[in-house]
Amino acid sequence: MLAFCGQDKCSIDSNGRVKLSPRFISDFTERCEGNVVLHCVPEGALAVYPEDVYLDMRRNESRPAERAAGSVVFRRSLRYFGAMSHSQKISQQGRITIPQMFREFAELIPGREAVIVGSEIGIEIWNTEKWAEEIKKIHQHSQDKAEREMAADLIMNRE
Repeated sequence: MLAFCGQDKCSIDSNGRVKLSPRFISDFTERCEGNVVLHCVPEGALAVYPEDVYLDMRRNESRPAERAAGSVVFRRSLRYFGAMSHSQKISQQGRITIPQMFREFAELIPGREAVIVGSEIGIEIWNTEKWAEEIKKIHQHSQDKAEREMAADLIMNRE
């Protein structure tokens, strides 16, 4: 079975906690013993990565100290990753606690429904309305790309 696939609905409790489905808990337990990193992604959702995946993402930066010394853009990237990430362990009950600032960023409101989406390398927690917009963008992008490919094929076949 593929890890971190599918989607579930959940609700944010009054303490900002989300209970993960057994399927996702199992994926995290097998991969990282429940040690995860929460990261706010620019699309407006909250990603939850196994700790080793997050570290691999950050480790791929070659010579970070040297790059930081000479690049404002790189320092801003470091700031964003540092400020918008938070590590924790999934609780015995299968819950993660989303910090207040992260809930505000992703518009995850206590007492309301949210969507948990598998992203193959982790999961993402989306505000329901934002997820509906994102899936429309994904479908539209795929359709636009297919139409461009078909048009290119037609031009090539005429020649």
